[in-house]
Amino acid sequence: MLKIIMIIALIVVAISMLAMFVRIIKGPTLADRILALDAIGLQLMACIALYSIFIGSEYLLVAILLIGILAFLGTAVFSKYMDKGKVIERDNEHHH
Repeated sequence: MLKIIMIIALIVVAISMLAMFVRIIKGPTLADRILALDAIGLQLMACIALYSIFIGSEYLLVAILLIGILAFLGTAVFSKYMDKGKVIERDNEHHH
């Protein structure tokens, strides 16, 4: 019974990921695309967690943490780009 529930949960999360891919393509704004990309990261983490439980392994937890860190950094970078138009600000006044 638990395996059936896990498979159903994986299917639901996968369908949700497809909806987020549509949101990335259609937009309409950059903010929508950024949020959809962040949601895909969370859904990917959920898929890996469900699969890890399904196979009874804890080795995939490191991958979940790595994806979480990368998703956070990606969201932060895209948000800064959306806000300021650039990611890295350089102070060009002090260069000779």
